[in-house]
Amino acid sequence: MTRVSSFCIAVLLTAIALPSIAHDYREGEVEIAHPWSRPTPPGIMMGVGYMTIHNTGDSDIVLKSLETPRAARVSIHESMRKDGIMRMRPLEDGLTIPAGGSVELKPLSYHLMLEKLKKPLKVGERIPLTLKFNNAQVMEVELSVDSMEAGQEEQGASGDHGTMDPENMDHEGMDHGSKGHQGMKHDH
Repeated sequence: MTRVSSFCIAVLLTAIALPSIAHDYREGEVEIAHPWSRPTPPGIMMGVGYMTIHNTGDSDIVLKSLETPRAARVSIHESMRKDGIMRMRPLEDGLTIPAGGSVELKPLSYHLMLEKLKKPLKVGERIPLTLKFNNAQVMEVELSVDSMEAGQEEQGASGDHGTMDPENMDHEGMDHGSKGHQGMKHDH
């Protein structure tokens, strides 16, 4: 084999391997694909987190809690449209990932709320995040803070907390501090 063809093969193998090495994670039977977030405007103390969680095992697992040094609290929520109003509720019992299945956390669906951020999230940052499961090992991942345009293109998103209509949101019983979701009005 010539030196040039060996070099080409090495470059090709590196290019193929980098995306999965760079931002996908695996621990036992749990795989986390592309954990990401959006930048936050100055003064907004609430961020979001998205990813796809794959369970390759034979038993259901439950994402019970999360932690990051960048926020006072991380919670799991579900957004849904009901009667023309966007509603969001915390998942107090965690998020179940079925055996052999996947759950996608994405805008206007399941998502993470990074509450009381210590400083705004900026494009290009990697935010450390610890995921704790029932029936699976603790995982350490990083949320990649992507531009608003990149997140919408990759996820096919039509919006998230930063673009939802706050007048059509129902946040009854939720406590997210004084700033709310990206400046949304909360009627508690």
